[in-house]
Amino acid sequence: MRGKRIVVGVTGGIATFKAAALVSRLSQMGADVRVIMTESATRFVTPLTFQTLSRNRVAVDTFDEQDPSVVAHIDLADHADLFVIAPATANILAKMAHGLGDEMLSTTLLATRAPILVAPAMNVHMYQNPVVQKNLQTLKERGVYVIAPGEGMLACGYEGKGRMAEPEEIIARIEEILGASLPDWRDKRVLVTAGPTREPLDPVRFFTNRSSGKMGYAIAEAASRTGAEVVLISGPTSLAPPPGVRRISVVRAEEMLKAVLEELPRADIIIKAAAVADYRPVTVSDRKMKKRDETIEIRMERTPDIALEVGKRKGNRFLVGFAAETDHVEENAREKLRRKGMDLIVANDVTAEGAGFEVDTNIAAVYDQKGLVARWPRMSKERMAERLIALIGERLNDR
Repeated sequence: MRGKRIVVGVTGGIATFKAAALVSRLSQMGADVRVIMTESATRFVTPLTFQTLSRNRVAVDTFDEQDPSVVAHIDLADHADLFVIAPATANILAKMAHGLGDEMLSTTLLATRAPILVAPAMNVHMYQNPVVQKNLQTLKERGVYVIAPGEGMLACGYEGKGRMAEPEEIIARIEEILGASLPDWRDKRVLVTAGPTREPLDPVRFFTNRSSGKMGYAIAEAASRTGAEVVLISGPTSLAPPPGVRRISVVRAEEMLKAVLEELPRADIIIKAAAVADYRPVTVSDRKMKKRDETIEIRMERTPDIALEVGKRKGNRFLVGFAAETDHVEENAREKLRRKGMDLIVANDVTAEGAGFEVDTNIAAVYDQKGLVARWPRMSKERMAERLIALIGERLNDR
C-alpha cells in the first residue's frame, strides 16, 4: 500500500463515518490518499475531518481551483492508482452507469483511467430496486469492482442487505486489486463451463442443482481481461455473458458434453466450473405426469462425466476442475483430481457460510497432484476468479 495513490470518493449517507476510518487506515498504511466529497457528504462529516486524516486538501466544489497550473478534477483523475467510492449511494451509481458529471466526484470519475471500486450503502429496498441492480450490473460489465454490502440492522430501521462493507474488508479488497496480476493470454483460447444442467422428467419437471453460475461467469470475465479468446458453455442461468465472451447455451449434460468436445480441439485452457447433474431419469415422459399414488419411483442413470472425457483427450492442454463437497473435502477433491487427469482442482465446502451456491462469495482450497497449492479465505467470486486465472498463468509459465 505504501506510496499508492488512492482517491476516496465520499457520498452522502450515514455510512460516511466509516469512510473516515477507511481514510485514516489507508494513510497509516502509507498510501497517498486524496478525498473528494459530494455536497451531501459534508452534511454528515466535515471536510476538515478528512483533511486531517489524509493530510491533503479535500475537494468538494468543481470550480474551487486552488492551483492555477492544473485543472483540479483532471489532476485528481490522473493522480489515482485506484478510485474507491465509499459509501456509494444509489445516486452516484446511477451517475456512473449513465455517464453524468454534474459535481466534482462524478466529473472526476468520468476523466479517470484508474480502476474503480465501489462500496454501495443504502436502504435494503433501494439496494434491491431493479434499477439499482441494473446500474450495478452495468458498472461490473465495464470493469468496475463492487464490494457487496453486508446484512444487518440499517440506520433507517429496516433489517437486510445494505450496510457498507467494513473498512477492513474494503482495505483487503484494495490490496487485492492493486496486487492483482493477470497473465497476458492474447495468444490463448480459454474454454469455461458454468451453471447447472437440467435433466427432464416430463415437459414440466426436471432434476437440477442450486448452481447460479456466478463462479463460472466470473472466471470467464477474468479470463477475457487477459486478452484471451473465451468461450463460455453455460447451463440455464439468469446471468448476462461478460463483454467479449462467446456464450454457448445448453440445458442437459449430454448437450454440454457435445459442446465441450466440439470446442476442445481449439482450446488451450479448460476450466470446468459447471455443476453438471450426475443422474437423469431413465424414462422421460412426453406428457405431464399426473398425481395418482402417494409415492412414486423414478429410475435414474448416470449422465456422461464431462471432466473425465476431457481428461482423456486433453493432451497438453491445462485442465482445471471444481469440487463442491459437504464432507471429506480434501480427500474427495484430490481423488477427483487424480481420476480425471486434472492439473488443478478448486474445492469448497458448500455447507460453509459464504461459500458455494447462490451467494456472491466463495471459500476454497486449490490442489494439484502433489497436494495443497493455495487456500483462499472468504472473498468475492470475482476476486477468486482473478486469483485462479493468475495461478493458472504461473503454472503455464512454469511449464
